[in-house]
Amino acid sequence: MPQQIHVRLDDKVYENLSKLSVITKKPIQDCTREAIIYYISREMPQEKPKKPRFRFIDLFAGIGGMRIAFESNRGQCVFSSEWDKYCQQTYFSNFNELPAGDITIIEASAIPDHDILVAGFPCQPFSIAGVSKKNSLGRDTGFLDKTQGTLFFDVARIIKEKRPKAFLLENVKNIRSHDKGNTWKVIMETLEGLDYEVFSDVLDGQSYVPQHRERVLIAGFDRKRYGNEVTFDFPKKKPRIKPKVSDILEAEVDDRYTLSDHLWQYLQDYAEKHRARGNGFGYGMVDLDGVTRTLSARYYKDGSEVLIPQEGINPRRLTPRECARLQGFGDNYVIPVSDTQAYKQFGNSVVVPLMTAVAKSMTKTLEVLDGR
Repeated sequence: MPQQIHVRLDDKVYENLSKLSVITKKPIQDCTREAIIYYISREMPQEKPKKPRFRFIDLFAGIGGMRIAFESNRGQCVFSSEWDKYCQQTYFSNFNELPAGDITIIEASAIPDHDILVAGFPCQPFSIAGVSKKNSLGRDTGFLDKTQGTLFFDVARIIKEKRPKAFLLENVKNIRSHDKGNTWKVIMETLEGLDYEVFSDVLDGQSYVPQHRERVLIAGFDRKRYGNEVTFDFPKKKPRIKPKVSDILEAEVDDRYTLSDHLWQYLQDYAEKHRARGNGFGYGMVDLDGVTRTLSARYYKDGSEVLIPQEGINPRRLTPRECARLQGFGDNYVIPVSDTQAYKQFGNSVVVPLMTAVAKSMTKTLEVLDGR
């Protein structure tokens, strides 16, 4: 539970906080909390890996799933960015570091040098309709033009400025068909236009956790540094023992996670209505010896996509700790936020052991390339 403290501020400090509140359009309480966290994160000694193998940055960091993956391979995180204040809170609680805020207002030159750029950027539409018009006007239509206004633009401009040895980008599977394939086309053309050898694949987390979760991964290696004949393979794990849902369940669960009669009836009626129409929409009752559907950020609404059966009573939703386990976070991972925020955060996160395996493949590839 969050703790409350009462502090006395002199007039000048309070006046500056008030000005900051107006500038940022945030309540003065939030400004005070963030100022305290910022001070603590600067003053507390950071735990660094012994003899780090590489340096990386963590963009659109969320709650640090990618950071765990690359730190597990002896990487040192030298910069992180995440705008959501609740994700910042969770990130700070686990890494003693407050991520920088909105990446769109951070100069690329201000970001530390790094070997690997890591980013799980949000998917946004890419407009390239105006390219022919700009050509007729004699204007450049490079990557800055094609991707301006999207968050991918910020990834691209940082790659262009800092030229890391490699990058790893993560997104939803459907990004490849988004906007009739235009989004994917611009992403790939942009990354290759920056002179990187680019590899992509769709990987499913169910080899590592009991969850069907497909994500697109894009890895790139600097051609200016390594030439045009880089080879790279994403890991293709075949589990000896397939993970199952029962492995991640808590022994004792509070009654509040059991669905109310009203909600359970609504979900059944909703599913039946769509079945009658020939649609597949409905709740997802889990086979405890199988895997779940993909956990999403909307799980906090009703939990319908992953329901745990209970003998003699209504099914229940997963607890936040079970969601953490479903994404491969260890039980030592701190969950300092409300259930609603935790569901959103884990629904938006990555399968940590899968990303750890990808990070391992990337770092091994870089070691081979650097040893040539």
